[in-house]
Amino acid sequence: MSKLKLGFIGLGIMGAPMASHLMAAGHALFINTRSKVPEELANSAAVVCATPAEVAKMADIIFTMVPDTPDVEKVLFGEHGVAHGLSKGKIVVDMSSISPIATKDFAKKINALGCEYLDAPVSGGQVGAKGGTLTIMVGGKESVFQTVKPMFDLMGKNITLVGDNGAGQVTKVANQIIVALNIEAVAEALLFASKAGADPARVREALMGGFASSKILEVHAERMIKRTFDPGFRIELHQKDLNLALNSARALGVSLPNTANAQELFNSCLAYGGKAWDHSAMVKALEKLANFEVGQKST
Repeated sequence: MSKLKLGFIGLGIMGAPMASHLMAAGHALFINTRSKVPEELANSAAVVCATPAEVAKMADIIFTMVPDTPDVEKVLFGEHGVAHGLSKGKIVVDMSSISPIATKDFAKKINALGCEYLDAPVSGGQVGAKGGTLTIMVGGKESVFQTVKPMFDLMGKNITLVGDNGAGQVTKVANQIIVALNIEAVAEALLFASKAGADPARVREALMGGFASSKILEVHAERMIKRTFDPGFRIELHQKDLNLALNSARALGVSLPNTANAQELFNSCLAYGGKAWDHSAMVKALEKLANFEVGQKST
């Protein structure tokens, strides 16, 4: 792979390891983040830029990984945003999870500057980001996707061009619906089993060999049993994604009743100060309703 000049904006718990993979492959890396630059990048060969515009001036492909739709808009089109540093032929790749509708608008604005745009949200959490095993769902032109694919390969394993701009974000919203409902299902099952007097750890082990097996049962059930709710993926971020699902569903005239229910359980967690808990902590909302904790001895 030829060495490229790459930009990366947004160095949180996901963005920092993703950017590190790009640099480890020998690419020149220009970075910017609104908080403190993580130590592993601050002490590396990466060039810290003062603004997103400066990143865009220096890099040929610019990746963004920030929390929400307004953050992407500010990074791209704000006073010192990426758009002010772009020149024709450059590529912007937004790997944040944001509104599919806004994404289409952002792509049009970047295209109007003579540049290309991919939306490429990810799934896999901090573990996937560190391991370079993320699932990456991409919307945009086939030719642009093929240009960026070698960089995606450094960050992920399951990489799919779904369709035109916006299709990546639609896929991510669908992913987050499935994940939320699976977390709820696993939490209800473990709570039921534990209250009925069964050992939840052994229940999980038994279910892992059957049709109920899933990544959520493997990873998040263990979190529920061991009470390890450090993120991972924060509840407040999953709430944001479910808001995207519910708002888009209203616009489409689609009913998503179980997605709405999962969002209410996340809302309950926030009421107990849990916005920064891992999303597997949805089980705590169900435990409050039952006045019983997974792993507690039934009396």
